[in-house]
Amino acid sequence: MKFLAPAVMLTAMSAPVLARADMTAVLDTYADIALAGYEDSLTTAQALKSALDALVAEPSGQTLDAAKQAWLMARVPYQQTEVYRFGNAIVDDWEGRVNAWPLDEGLIDYVAPAYGTDSDENPLYTINIIANPKLKVGGETIDASAITPELLQSLHEAGEVEANVTTGYHAIEFLLWGQDANGTGPGAGSRPHTDLDPANCTGGNCDRRVAYLMAAADLLIADLEEMVGNWAADGAARKALMSGTPQAGLSVIFAGMGSLSYGELAGERMKLGLLLHDPEEEHDCFSDNTHNSHLYDAIGIRNVYLGRYTRVDGRVVEGPSLADVVKAANADADGALRQRLDATVEAMVVMRKRAETTEAYDQMIGAGNRQGNAVVQAAIDALLDQTQAIEGAAKALALGSPAFEGSDSLDDPSKVFE
Repeated sequence: MKFLAPAVMLTAMSAPVLARADMTAVLDTYADIALAGYEDSLTTAQALKSALDALVAEPSGQTLDAAKQAWLMARVPYQQTEVYRFGNAIVDDWEGRVNAWPLDEGLIDYVAPAYGTDSDENPLYTINIIANPKLKVGGETIDASAITPELLQSLHEAGEVEANVTTGYHAIEFLLWGQDANGTGPGAGSRPHTDLDPANCTGGNCDRRVAYLMAAADLLIADLEEMVGNWAADGAARKALMSGTPQAGLSVIFAGMGSLSYGELAGERMKLGLLLHDPEEEHDCFSDNTHNSHLYDAIGIRNVYLGRYTRVDGRVVEGPSLADVVKAANADADGALRQRLDATVEAMVVMRKRAETTEAYDQMIGAGNRQGNAVVQAAIDALLDQTQAIEGAAKALALGSPAFEGSDSLDDPSKVFE
């Protein structure tokens, strides 16, 4: 789901004046971690493509499981980059191409009868790209006989409906796992490998399903290559960050941390699902991987504050950090934020442990599940405490009161039920 990048209000500095060189070094570290995170996202997406090549060459339960595992591994570095969305317009404008959700599955492929056939919000709700070589979109006939990256790009968010997601991680996830029709009961999607085996086809149109999967993978790699370039030495995102004052750059970091902590993660991704008890309010819904997505979002927030990121190969990227300059201005504000960042990660780890041993995230948010609800609420509460500490750290640097992204789920829950 896309949101507008938040505005951040600045005031004249009244706290201890920080050296411009120190603040610029912090921005360099922030950009270097972004580059490393997107490079790792690209590397793991390429590994995913290799696993998909093996699946297509020899469809089996084993090669499908290997492709699923590669998808799960690809999510680890990518989720740690989500903190860069807010405050960096280049990233936010791009993000919907790779991580938009939720998606209307019937747009892409076959679905269970309980899914229905019509939606007042989406005329393309069950258009089924894979089954139909010709599509009617907005009164125009589209030639979909060849499923290519260009076709998927042209149909992404068709009709300005955000649920018309044809590209990115979640389109690939759906094609690997299939629809999760279990509600708040146990189980993820259960697509058989024969759905991707033209010689022993189930579900119909297996050749087109394979073509869609490979086109989506190629497009994901191309999109990630673009973002790697944006954070390289002469990249547009790095230049945009460095083009203003160092104080403005630090405000970008606070904007990303606070907006992801509050409006996006605590609000739209967690509290909304808890209020509605709706299993559709998962981030990685087909794979039941939402607990990991939330955890790595939290780790990503901590990464940018501490100026330290562990790459997928174990190498560490680190340098002068926002934590360093906050500590120099106000050690108490720095200590409070470090403690709350750790507490949030710990709450997410508890949630992950429950998902791995007891029940999936969609079950945790189910109605009447007091224990599961409490585990999710504890993580939300930790995010809210963390957001207050982020505000305190920003004030310690006299950067004003950051205007973090909001959420009706937190700010006015009654609107959720209107």
